Order: sequence, then C-alpha cells, then structure tokens
Amino acid sequence: METLPLGFWGVALLVALAFVFDFMNGFHDAANSIATVVSTGVLKPQQAVLLAAVCNVLAVGVFHLGVAATIGKGIVAPGVVDSQIVFGALVGGIAWNLLTWWYGIPSSSSHALIGGIVGATMAKAGSGPLLAPGLLKTVAFIVISPLLGFALGALAMVGVSWAMRRSSPLRADNLFRRLQLVSAGLYSLGHGGNDAQKTIGIIWLLLISAGYSAASDPMPPTWVIGCCYLAMGLGTMFGGWRIVKTMGQRITRLRPVGGFCAEAGGAATLFLASALGVPVSTTHTITGAIYGVGSVRNPSAVRWGLAGNIALAWGLTIPATAAIGALFYGLARLLS
Repeated sequence: METLPLGFWGVALLVALAFVFDFMNGFHDAANSIATVVSTGVLKPQQAVLLAAVCNVLAVGVFHLGVAATIGKGIVAPGVVDSQIVFGALVGGIAWNLLTWWYGIPSSSSHALIGGIVGATMAKAGSGPLLAPGLLKTVAFIVISPLLGFALGALAMVGVSWAMRRSSPLRADNLFRRLQLVSAGLYSLGHGGNDAQKTIGIIWLLLISAGYSAASDPMPPTWVIGCCYLAMGLGTMFGGWRIVKTMGQRITRLRPVGGFCAEAGGAATLFLASALGVPVSTTHTITGAIYGVGSVRNPSAVRWGLAGNIALAWGLTIPATAAIGALFYGLARLLS
C-alpha cells in the first residue's frame, strides 16, 4: 500500500499529538510514582507530585536512549511507517489512557502505545513489518517486570526486617520516613527515564518516515528529547489521583518501611530495563513490588483478588489498543 506524503504542518500536528500522549502518560502514571509515599503519609500529595515531576525531568541526564531506539526502530520496520500509522498509534494510546484513568485502573501507557503501533501497522501491511526481537522482549517483560518487582520488593522487605530486628517500631518508622524520600525520588527517576523515551521513540519514527531524520542517525534531535521529558514532568505535575487509592491502599496497607522497599524494588527493575533498552510498564513494576512487600509483611492483608482484575487490564491493553490503532489508521486513510 502506498505511503501518503506528509508536509511540515502535518508532521508538526502529529508531534503535538505525541506530546499530548506524553503528557497523558505522566498524568496517568503519576500515581505509580507517588502512591506509596502518599499512602504512608511521608509526603502530602502536592509535595509528592512535585518531587516526582522534578525527578522525571532530571532523568534526561541519567539514562541512555535505548528504550527510544527500541520504539523508534525495534518494533516495526521504519520504512513502512507513515503518518496514518503514527496517528492510529497515538490515538489508541491516548484513548486507552483516558479510559483506564477514568475507571481508576492501573494499566500500562507503554503497552498502550505499542499496541497502537502494532494495530495500525497490521492494518496497513499485515504482520510482515513487525520486528520479532523488539516485540518479543517487550511482551516478555509484561510478565518479567511485575515478577522482578515482586521479588526485589520482597527481598528488600526481608533484608530490612532482618537489619532492623533490634530496633523499635517507632525508630524504624522515623528512619524509613526519611529514606522513603530517596526511594520515591529514585523510582520517579526510573519512571521518567523509561516512559519519556517511548514518546521520543515514536516521534523519532515519525521524523524518519517523513524524511526529517535518517534511520542511520544514532539518536533523535535534541529538541525532541528535551520536550518529551518536560511534557512527562508536566503531566506528572497534574497527577492521576483516581489511581493513587488503588496503588497505595487497596492492594495492601503500607507503612514507610514497606513503601521504601516497594519503591526500591520498583526503581531497581526500571533502571535494569532502561539499561537493557526494554520499554516496560511502570504500573506493572510498582504493582508487583507492592504485592511482594505485602506478601512478606502480612500475606493475609494483601488483596490477592484485586490482582486478577489488574492482570486482566494488563492482558487487554495491547489487543484493545491494537484494535483502536487499526480503526483510527483506517479513518485517517479515508480522510486523507
């Protein structure tokens, strides 16, 4: 199928739409960064949001662009992508984020975007342009990231419990109220470092398809990188309050020590994934870590039944957004 040409203003409008998605990503996933530190009472919501937003932006100087390269060059063959595919992918991601935010479901903005890309690409050219290595590692981490978060959160809780076994509960509480500021900052740093790069990747994919960048370029333009991190930080500033209750209170009740261990486990998982260039879900990661902490602290206090509802939303994300992406790809073709 012939790729339709795209002028400067068409590219500009799609870049603006990508920034809207990036803002929504920060807005939707802010709860992942702040739920634990707010639910333990260490920070007020406004303070937590500010900390998370600042760390989201500071991540630009910490992480290399491996995740952006996976999105931009590792999910679909760049030569197949056109403006209609990018439009379908972005609308699919934005629609799913709005839907899950409205119902307070902690779903993945990352996989919503990837599902949109896959659906729009398949609507145009079938499965041929899909790149198996990038897709397989992304899909694998749908399972790996929450399990790794669970394991690291549980291990951190066991280690801390052993280290503080001779301390009074009050002393431990006071210590981890301070330490949780560090763990929350690190988690928000990992959140910004992994999630902002997904929008960088799709803008890079758009610029390559429109001829404004070459597939051989080692990195996207600097303005794309800076604007995406700023858009993520601004989205986080506004926050996704509906999801905070699910993440911070409905799974299990957390104290500062548990919040620290969950954030530390989640942050370690995000740092590892970003180093490997794997786009992962911060939602999956912190949810797994919270369950891991709860399972060590008091397994009977963990609402295991809620895990099924959350996992169902995770499983539906890519198929649902693929369908939306394909639908809007077709609509864009008809209107072109």
